[in-house]
Amino acid sequence: MSAPVAAAGAAGAGGLRLAPGGGAAPAWRRVVGQARFDTAVLLRNGEQLLVSLVLPVLALLALVRLPLESLGLPAALADLPPVDVVTPGVLGLAVVSTAFTGQAIQLGFDRRYGVLRLLATTPLGRGGLLAGRVLAVAVVEVLQVVVLGAIALALGWRPLAQGAAAPVWLALALLAGTAAFGALAVLIAGLLRAEAVLGLANLLYVLLLAGGGLLLPREGLPGALSGAAAVLPSAALGDAARAAVLDGALALGPLAVLVAWAAGAGLLAARTFRWS
Repeated sequence: MSAPVAAAGAAGAGGLRLAPGGGAAPAWRRVVGQARFDTAVLLRNGEQLLVSLVLPVLALLALVRLPLESLGLPAALADLPPVDVVTPGVLGLAVVSTAFTGQAIQLGFDRRYGVLRLLATTPLGRGGLLAGRVLAVAVVEVLQVVVLGAIALALGWRPLAQGAAAPVWLALALLAGTAAFGALAVLIAGLLRAEAVLGLANLLYVLLLAGGGLLLPREGLPGALSGAAAVLPSAALGDAARAAVLDGALALGPLAVLVAWAAGAGLLAARTFRWS
């Protein structure tokens, strides 16, 4: 090829110079791009918004109007403003909605349709894909806390009543809950068929909502069920969140339960997860 022809080919149509080759974007940009996409998917999904935001808001509005003594709670809790007792559990419910139910269903169907296998072969890679999903969950949860917290504040919630450390301990409890329920989501999504994941995730969500010690203190559960619920990640998340807000304390026992669930489910997921 002569020099003038080569120059013309390099310049391209309209004088645009085309650089041959090119490489993938830096890793952090790939992760942020994937996180942005996953966040948009979560926020545009009507069913996901129903579970992650509408139901927690309805639970908050309904429970603050219930007399707590009618729920069998100890007098020390029943005498507190209902919004102070209810709000930590509702924030925990929001975490379960996004980190567990939403992620399990999304991962299950992405695996069924080959999306995970396809993305894992791109420059994003498996690690980048998982990092993007984790970042997307964190963004959605921050939005949930902002919306639910604003509603609770309007209803009279006092998150700083037990000192400035209370929000810090609450954030730590929600973070530990995210790790535990996120690991459980990956575990079941990597083992079961998408339809089974859909049914199981929704069933567990309803059971934890009704009797998992999450929304309301497990002391209100009947008899031995209260003690048994202490080892559930739902009750541990609820106990840790309420201890932070109501006592201004870091609940080491419930946090240890959440860490144990996160570690156990994470190890099992790493061994059993199937990308297709």
